[in-house]
Amino acid sequence: MPDGFVIDVTLEAGDWPAEEELARLAETAIRATLSKGKLQVMDNSELSLLFTNDASIRKLNGEWRDKDKPTNVLSFPGSDPVDDRYGPLLGDIVFGFETISSEARDMGVDFSDHLSHLTVHGLLHLFDYDHQTDEEAELMEGLEKTILASLSIDDPYAGSPLVVEGN
Repeated sequence: MPDGFVIDVTLEAGDWPAEEELARLAETAIRATLSKGKLQVMDNSELSLLFTNDASIRKLNGEWRDKDKPTNVLSFPGSDPVDDRYGPLLGDIVFGFETISSEARDMGVDFSDHLSHLTVHGLLHLFDYDHQTDEEAELMEGLEKTILASLSIDDPYAGSPLVVEGN
């Protein structure tokens, strides 16, 4: 982690694990993302994480993305990069509890693994990664898989129990 790097964790609403546990999970995922993604961060940078419920994230999703529904994660970039170095305000990542919990259950994955994946995903968005085109999605998902593998988390794109296969 860069010198003076601060992760500000706010637990607003939802049946989340304890704040200390959220901070530990987030820091582990963030360290791996910065390292494996070779992402350049200015010293004394700050990242804000907001853990909330579906009602709150739905409101944000409506205000910022014109989508009147809850979502799992939203990213709001901070300062513009200077010479490919990001900071000092990296931005905000917001997590919606009920959606994340439901997705983890439906996919048959551990809640903390899914939250780690969404932390990686949200952080990559702050570094200008996106998935609007197939090419962007392939690049971002490939990096996510590499980062998650370094955390011993299975490939979240390798399939899902929601996919119905023929006999």
